Amino acid sequence: MDDFDRFWEWANKPLHSRLTIPADLHHAVTSLPREAWDDREKVNEAVRKVSDE
Repeated sequence: MDDFDRFWEWANKPLHSRLTIPADLHHAVTSLPREAWDDREKVNEAVRKVSDE
């Protein structure tokens, strides 16, 4: 499972779920334009950039 899958699993979780993701993953994805959230390459690259900092 890559970061794209982790984000979308979290985003689509049931309301009662306690599933969490790291804040840096959330920030990396939500910092992208909304239309880029559906692009696996852009999401994974954004998370890699945050991780490299």
